[in-house]
Amino acid sequence: PVNKNKKYRKDKPWDTDDIDHWKMEEFKVGDMKSHLLDESSFATLFPKYREKYLQQVWPNVVSCLKEFGIHALLDLIEGSMTVKTTRKTWDPYMIVKARDMIKLLARSVPFEQAKRVLNDEMTSDVIKIGNAVRNKERFVKRRQRLVGPNGNTLKALELLTECYIKVQGSTVAALGPYKGIKQVRNIVMDTMNNVHPIYNIKILMTKRELMKDPTLKFESWDRFLPVFKKKNVQTKKPKKQVTKKKYTPFPPPQPPSKIDLQLESGEYFLKENEKKQKKHDEKEQAQLEKFAQKKKERELPFVAPREDSVLTENKGDEWNSANVDIEALKNKLKNKSFVTSVSPSVSKILIDDKRDSDNPISKKKKEKNTD
Repeated sequence: PVNKNKKYRKDKPWDTDDIDHWKMEEFKVGDMKSHLLDESSFATLFPKYREKYLQQVWPNVVSCLKEFGIHALLDLIEGSMTVKTTRKTWDPYMIVKARDMIKLLARSVPFEQAKRVLNDEMTSDVIKIGNAVRNKERFVKRRQRLVGPNGNTLKALELLTECYIKVQGSTVAALGPYKGIKQVRNIVMDTMNNVHPIYNIKILMTKRELMKDPTLKFESWDRFLPVFKKKNVQTKKPKKQVTKKKYTPFPPPQPPSKIDLQLESGEYFLKENEKKQKKHDEKEQAQLEKFAQKKKERELPFVAPREDSVLTENKGDEWNSANVDIEALKNKLKNKSFVTSVSPSVSKILIDDKRDSDNPISKKKKEKNTD
């Protein structure tokens, strides 16, 4: 029995296996049998700082679009660019390509790059990143992360995706093949969601190497691709233990109002000028206290350090109170000099006694004194 869905199907002898159904056929002049029935037009605004550049390159834009039968108009008063179809337009989709070109020109893409979007293999995308991050400082940091130091990250992305990328203000303009544009959009959005572009660059480089191996064409590449783990995971903070208060059916006492406090202190019955005077006095008193405190802090470095006189007194007391055997010390001094090992006061006494014993005049004086 024939399947119900295939009942009326017939063989197509002209549809052979060597036909590539995905191939994009080139649209040539003369393929469209008649001119367009109605005029289509697109307009876009451009910022003031682009006015001078657009004035310089506009003749080139007009001549470039004239080949496809599309009219271009620059309005400097309104600050807008307009593209329109004419009766000479031979490619109906070229008006959409022209619209993309003027959008890129408005987003600071140079004309030499913007005109590439008119090719059939090329497309463009203007990615809005302004609303991706709320905090402005964080937004600027992440946008700078996409550009990289000296634009190195952006150059690496351009080489790997084969796209031209322009970061301008709150948008990222990309121009290149369909596959590359899709990769650029994913990387840009990941970067604004706090995923560093270097991770995506490593993945793209790995895929590029794997494409060269024909044996891996029909296999999964997951085992070759790098897996990055999050390292900056925030630790969960311990929950605060809330102690339940004892249940009471009575409501809490009402806090005293401002008037109640004034009545308690007696301020309520004061006159207006008395209140002002009281407030002024309190303020002045607070200022004086603050001034005294500050003065004390300023004088603190100039206070002389406390002298440690206790130790010196104790040392002197030790020598004065000690019972020194003078006769024994005298005998030692006769044999050898013992002055250095004894305290200065004791050594002086010993030396004086030695001199007196040696001197006969001093002996006589001592005898007289004893008499």
